Amino acid sequence: MGTEKVASKQISVGVGIPMIVIGALLAVVLAPTQSTLKDTIEFIGSLIGILGSLIFIAGLFTRKAPHIPS
Repeated sequence: MGTEKVASKQISVGVGIPMIVIGALLAVVLAPTQSTLKDTIEFIGSLIGILGSLIFIAGLFTRKAPHIPS
């Protein structure tokens, strides 16, 4: 019965944290190496990081919905 809440935590950790890490790597490591696309890479990396943060926070605040018997 408690697997619904666990799945949201798994999504939060399995999707949110990797998105934050990849976004940071793009913005900090890859962007300085590319002179022509630096601004675009920083923007995309920041966007991925922000979306990852939102997914992570949303996964922390989810709660189990009550089951309605039919």
